[in-house]
Amino acid sequence: MAKDIPQANIRNFSIIAHIDHGKSTLADRIIQECSAVSDRKMSAQVMDTMDIEKERGITIKAQSVRLNYERDGEHYILNLIDTPGHVDFSYEVSRSLASSEGALLIIDAAQGVEAQTIASVYIALENDLELVPVVNKIDLPAADPDKVLMEVEEAIGLDCTEHSLVSAKTGEGVPELIDAIVDRIPAPTGDENASCKALIYDSWFDNYLGALALVRVYDGNIEKGKKIQIMSTKEEHVVLDLMYPNPIAPIKTSKIKTGEIGIVVTGQKTVDGLQVGDTITDASNPTAEIIDGFAPAKPFVFAGIYPIETDKFEELRDALNKLKLNDSSISFEPESSLALGSGFRTGFLGLLHMEVIKERLEREFNLELIASAPTVVYEVEQNNGERIEIQNPFDLPEAQKIKDIYEPYIKATILTPTEFLGNIIKLLNDRRGLQIKMDYINEERVLLEYDVPMNEIVMDFYDKLKSTSKGYASFDYEPIGFRVGKLVKLDIKVAGEVVDALSIIVPEEKARTKGLAFVQNLKELIPRQLFEVAIQASIGNNVIARTNVKSMGKNVTAKCYGGDITRKRKLLDKQKAGKKRMKAIGSVNVPQEAFMAVLKLD
Repeated sequence: MAKDIPQANIRNFSIIAHIDHGKSTLADRIIQECSAVSDRKMSAQVMDTMDIEKERGITIKAQSVRLNYERDGEHYILNLIDTPGHVDFSYEVSRSLASSEGALLIIDAAQGVEAQTIASVYIALENDLELVPVVNKIDLPAADPDKVLMEVEEAIGLDCTEHSLVSAKTGEGVPELIDAIVDRIPAPTGDENASCKALIYDSWFDNYLGALALVRVYDGNIEKGKKIQIMSTKEEHVVLDLMYPNPIAPIKTSKIKTGEIGIVVTGQKTVDGLQVGDTITDASNPTAEIIDGFAPAKPFVFAGIYPIETDKFEELRDALNKLKLNDSSISFEPESSLALGSGFRTGFLGLLHMEVIKERLEREFNLELIASAPTVVYEVEQNNGERIEIQNPFDLPEAQKIKDIYEPYIKATILTPTEFLGNIIKLLNDRRGLQIKMDYINEERVLLEYDVPMNEIVMDFYDKLKSTSKGYASFDYEPIGFRVGKLVKLDIKVAGEVVDALSIIVPEEKARTKGLAFVQNLKELIPRQLFEVAIQASIGNNVIARTNVKSMGKNVTAKCYGGDITRKRKLLDKQKAGKKRMKAIGSVNVPQEAFMAVLKLD
């Protein structure tokens, strides 16, 4: 049936929304309505393939499914792409939207417009997509669809005259929504007779089939048995198999036509040759131009990941290599730390991505890991004019060699109820934020835009924002480049030795406060030794904060039941000399519990 369907009857669309507005549940209902998965095999979040996704109720990887739909005797193909909602995975949203002609904009009927909603809409508008506003969860007692639609028009400027009201939970309004998709989202354009041009918008590794590429064909066809060329590398491969995506089991085909979405099997051993955003074409008759306008994934947050058992270093390397096969956005390189041993400096898309990757490494590969404090990439201009990138604060050159340090900034978009506005502005000011815009959407909600140094949000900003607003504020960000900052490297010394993994880059005006907080917390966490241990925070050779961990006391005079005081003094002096000698040759191990607790410091 699918082979005879004309290009005019194909619809490629994505689902975009803020986290927890019901994207995956709505995708489930659309799949059921189109009978793509039998009721026996149907499960909640059927397109979410990872256990972590189902446990946390979030989508981490974009997924696609090909649906057959029949209306008035006419057959249609609907290619649905479910996208993540969390800010860390916005690159997945850009992948999906680059391959679509339209998008369903899902808004929770009780919560209204959120920050990620606005961010996703802007990406959709840049791709010139047809947006269909969909108000979900209309079955909730607190639902107010009219108010939500008015918010969409005021906050985004999107005409909501034509909209859909649905309940993904009960299935109400879903058949009408599918009709709206057919009527409103345009069919793909493209020349079926031209040379093949297809965009790789996802790639992953299969243990049996090798590297797989999920592609959208813009011109021409991809046929089984034919030779294709990857345009960036000029490598040629024979197409071993072709499939249409389905959440239960892919459907085999001999050809993927213009406007369609499908999986290409080339038998490659790694996904390095199938980079996301690359263009596939005919090897015998290559197209002249690549498909551009695509945003590749770029790490924003870096952290050291170390095995708690030092002999598991090679196992960690193998685990990261295997994980990279299915998540090309991870980057890593070996590094060693005096405090933590050998590990890897790993790049992530954000804090949630870091959390998910660490959890996957521990679960799927049975590793016990510790992660160093997350940091961002800095650019350092040296006195000799050379400009270098710094991912690890410990690698920062000496102060006398530095002309300027540039730190990355983000544009933060925050939507909050007006009652929490004062607290949130104070939080942003404390984090060195610069206000760009403040708009009242209505009497109850405010839209804030701030430029904030990324270093100020990587640790605990999101948690602080949620606690400040009782969970009602929503937050989204996008990178806006580097700016000069007055920054210094803060080192922590324990018993005179610098603990390299605890070095951080901080604003000059906050250095003393941060230093005091560090040493006070370490004092509580480092176990007492037989000798006194000094904990210092320093900038270069300048100590700005200090405290001591007192030595364990031993009553050496207990055996003296009286007699001359000189006997006691003699014993105490002997103990003092022994402790001094021990201090000169002794070393202090910073326990891992202390190290992990330090990561949670503000």
